[in-house]
Amino acid sequence: MTENNYVIRPIQPSDNPKIAAAIRSVLIEVGVPKVGTAYADKALDEMFETFNKPTSRYFVVESNGEIYGGAGVAQLDNYDGPICELQKMYFKSEARGKGLGSKMMAMCLEQAKTFGYEQCYIETMPYMENARKLYRKVGFYYIDAPMGDTGHYSCSVWMLKNL
Repeated sequence: MTENNYVIRPIQPSDNPKIAAAIRSVLIEVGVPKVGTAYADKALDEMFETFNKPTSRYFVVESNGEIYGGAGVAQLDNYDGPICELQKMYFKSEARGKGLGSKMMAMCLEQAKTFGYEQCYIETMPYMENARKLYRKVGFYYIDAPMGDTGHYSCSVWMLKNL
């Protein structure tokens, strides 16, 4: 499929089981630990409810009723200040390499600006090279320590972007 076969749209309640399955399949594929990462997040099974807040938004990538991935922005957990976190940005293999990550990133960062966030934070794994390449391309830079407390203690790469 080409990029044109996919639609990026806000998450709906009926998407919850599909996005949870998609994200967990990607995490298993890339060998992410099941503990201390998004895999174990309670929010993964309640994505619509988790992001259904005034300063949060989650988008999914859909084609023909199937969810291929998603990403969202929300206030950085346990942090006081105008910093959001880019959260749960994962795509199934069929949707990778089609420019969807760049489009999704642009949508999320634009949404973050409209919410009034001044910076965007992200946590990732050292071996997720393609993801880190995309983050650097749009202006994220490495920082030396985690911010807030997301509960993702297995993630050892932290990045920040000024909005």
